[in-house]
Parts: sequence; structure tokens; C-alpha cells
Amino acid sequence: MYINKSNIKRRRFSQRRIIQMERWLNKVAVVTGASSGIGAATAKDLVHAGLNVVGLARRVDRVEELKQQLPADKRQYLTAIKCDVADVESVNEAFKQIVTKFGGIDVLVNNAGRIVGGQLCTMDVAEVQRTLQTNVMGVIHCTQHAFKSMKERNMNGHIFIINSIAGHNVVSGIYGEIPMTNVYSPSKYALTAITEIYRREFLGLETKIKITVSVYFY
Repeated sequence: MYINKSNIKRRRFSQRRIIQMERWLNKVAVVTGASSGIGAATAKDLVHAGLNVVGLARRVDRVEELKQQLPADKRQYLTAIKCDVADVESVNEAFKQIVTKFGGIDVLVNNAGRIVGGQLCTMDVAEVQRTLQTNVMGVIHCTQHAFKSMKERNMNGHIFIINSIAGHNVVSGIYGEIPMTNVYSPSKYALTAITEIYRREFLGLETKIKITVSVYFY
């Protein structure tokens, strides 16, 4: 009798994935920048995987629109909350609402990001600060809230940081043109280092909280 070992391996892999996902059923996942792109797609996937998802965004109406795109029996599992991750008070208020409503955070997906065109040597410094507040400080603010919730409840949670290839190589645009990405790459390089710092801190503080970085192009 011929046994297809590759099929057996695929079945075992699928079974492991199912077991891993069952662990997160009915848990609370927070996704920043959930109004479009990667954030919106992630929020939808997590809802379909059985999690209670909180979509944070400045354009909260778009998260409400996303909610209506879900099957009727899934819509209750997506909650939209207005939040600007660049504003510490906005972050504090959003996470206060989450803890009040759900009791805590089990998964955090740091997805919100900002990029504007311009040269670092000439552009308005306020634009540079806004990008750093969103791409760097936003991650730090949200992660502190999530970590506190996970640690207090002894929850082996998971924190994700959505990074970019620009966090490993400076992206300047088309060869020969003046670079237009200014502080975007530095902000993403910071996330590369921050991810490793979190990994060491979580381990040193004797938690089982996991940190994962996902890299996309640009």
C-alpha cells in the first residue's frame, strides 16, 4: 500500500494550525489602523477566526463600513473605536473603553502607520514629528496598554508589529530621483530595534507574551 507522506504532513500541519487558532476563540484582538489596507484585512480575518476584534482608527466610520461587509452573524464580533495613535490621550481613552467593555486585551496588532512626501532637509518639522508620533510612539503607547493588560491577567498574549522593508533598507524611490520618503525609513528602522527590545524585555520579565514582526513591501 502506498502512503503519501506529503499528505500526512499537510494534515498534521493543518491540525496544528486548528489547535493554535482554537486557543484564541473568543479572545480580544485590537487592530490599529483598521480603516483600510492591511489593518482592515487583518480585522476581517481575525473575526472569521473567532476572535472579538476591536478596530481602532481615526476614520472610525470606515471601520463601521467594514463591519457591514461581514456576514450578519459575524458583525457583532467587530467593534469600532475612534483612536489616533499619535495622540496619547486618544490612545488612553480608547484602551480604557476596551478594558471596560471586554475586560482586557489578548492580541494587539500594531498596524497604523503614516507616510508623506518631502525631503527631510527642507520639509516642515511638524510633519516629521507627526510621522514619528504615529509610526514609533503610537506603537509604544498601544503596546504598553496591551502588555499591562496581559501581564495583570497572566495572559500569554501576542503582540504583532507590522513593519516594512523600509525598516531594513532605505527606500528612496525611483533611481535618480530626489528621495521623498524622508523620516519614514528611520521610523521603520526604529520598529526593527523596538521589536527586539520587546522580545528581550518580555523574556526578562518572565512572561510568555510573544512578539512577532511582519514585513511588507514599503
